[in-house]
Amino acid sequence: MTAADIEDKIFQAELASTAAENPIFITSLPRAGTTILLVALASVPGMATHLYRDMPFVMAPLLWNQISARFRQSAELQERAHGDGIKIGMDSPEAFEEVIWRAFWPDHFRKNDIVPWDQTNINDDASAFFDRHLRKIVALRIGSGQTGRYISKNNANIARLDLLPDLFPGANVIVPVRQPIAHAASLLRQHQNFMTRHTDDPFTRRYMGDIGHYEFGHLHKPISFTGFAELSKGFSPSDIDYWLAYWIAAFETVKDAGDHVHLLRFESFCEDGRQGATRLCDILNIDQKFANQIGNHFHPAPLLDDGVARHKSPLRDEAEALHASLFDKSAHNGI
Repeated sequence: MTAADIEDKIFQAELASTAAENPIFITSLPRAGTTILLVALASVPGMATHLYRDMPFVMAPLLWNQISARFRQSAELQERAHGDGIKIGMDSPEAFEEVIWRAFWPDHFRKNDIVPWDQTNINDDASAFFDRHLRKIVALRIGSGQTGRYISKNNANIARLDLLPDLFPGANVIVPVRQPIAHAASLLRQHQNFMTRHTDDPFTRRYMGDIGHYEFGHLHKPISFTGFAELSKGFSPSDIDYWLAYWIAAFETVKDAGDHVHLLRFESFCEDGRQGATRLCDILNIDQKFANQIGNHFHPAPLLDDGVARHKSPLRDEAEALHASLFDKSAHNGI
């Protein structure tokens, strides 16, 4: 019997009276503002998400909370490993549900890549587990017997856009979209950052592998989006055109997603987060009185490096054309 099974029995009564309704899924390629959006939405009352203190027993959060209460660490903030100015502590929201996806769909995590999901990949056991798990997070963050909304920030969910509405009825999916050349440059910087960190700090490498974060460094394992292999041929992760190819393949998939997916302009939120938050509250059915609170988390985007700004390639042209089409009113929902 697993820790999650034991937890189900111990907390059976509490879970029976707890509800997780209309979950929110934030996903995109990394470096698109998904973390700050998670933090902003998690600040709204009634929202429930994973915290850093849920490690290492992510799949049994209630049981671990009970066990760890006797030796709980303080929530002192420090800058995260990305070196991007975002400070985190034990009580900061984080993405840990990839552990669950890996447990139920191990065949999708191949040696060199990750296979996207579609509607044929529905798994009844996983669906039942997620239903209980979301209620556990609500019970833990809001209280047993309460109703809340689970928030997920999981970049890998960009590979599951077709499956999410079937697995989580009533879910809203928010996909931040960043200008492709700036996004590719940021992805490249983080890949180089984690190549160094994974070499110098074995703990960081092991920790990120344990939680299924394969985005960068020596752990880099791309999602095998349709067309990515052809687009990236001749490039390596040390080339900005590799990341432009990844951007194109990823957002071609996003473009074909259903109406349950809402695109968020990264730069617009950075310029005027409160205005964007007003629209976001409408979409997510959040009281407008929280719009300013959400919007205040956003700050101006960093300036583009001159060398990156001058980069020219057919892939950049293709990515920028795709970016423009994503926000065509006839093509998709945009915030």
